[in-house]
Amino acid sequence: LLEHTKTISARDMQAQAMDDMDIERERGITIKAHAIQLEYEHFDGKKYILNLIDTPGHVDFSYEVSRSIAACEGALLLVDATQGIQAQTISNLYMAIDHDLEIIPILNKIDMESAMIDQVSDQIIDLIGCDRSSILLASGKTGQGVEELLSAIVARIPAPKGNPTGPLQALIFDSVFNSFRGIIVYFRILNGALRKGDKIRFFNAGKDYVAEEIGILKMNLVPRQSMGCGDVGYVITGIK
Repeated sequence: LLEHTKTISARDMQAQAMDDMDIERERGITIKAHAIQLEYEHFDGKKYILNLIDTPGHVDFSYEVSRSIAACEGALLLVDATQGIQAQTISNLYMAIDHDLEIIPILNKIDMESAMIDQVSDQIIDLIGCDRSSILLASGKTGQGVEELLSAIVARIPAPKGNPTGPLQALIFDSVFNSFRGIIVYFRILNGALRKGDKIRFFNAGKDYVAEEIGILKMNLVPRQSMGCGDVGYVITGIK
């Protein structure tokens, strides 16, 4: 997805582009959810902004998944065609269904000789009751099915709703600590707009801060002067 939308160049592409921790790279797993913005040009000529959160699959990190699901309209149910549906995948799926997310089932690794496309498709149909035609076939290795997946996201997952002129309301779904800049908060704007320099209140803590820097999430943080309803990004306020 990153390579197809030119969010990352083929030259810079590596096996685990979204995983930052050493242990994630060493074990080949995702521990920390990672958000990123993709710009996709549909075949009808329209351009779409897609905000993706890469979440862990392992059941031990389900809290990361639950926070991400609360911020999304849809979920990509990624199933390994060589292994079938795993137990932890089912628990995450039920969480997404409880939040009324649009589910797009995808069979990955279809390029492998051991891929069991028909059997695993039957498992998905039994689990979520979808039509066989709605299951997408893809390969992260060869890139097969990626364009169809992006088209399905545009067609099936609804755009975010909200009041652009209302008072600012944003959902915090994650944060990371930076030793130079303090806590970087990841958020999604539900209503209103946010501008650099605005005074904002963190509702749960009841504390006020100034938005010293705001921006969108690419492979790196990209500053912006303002962000609107439906945007996903980060804010730095100097919280220690």
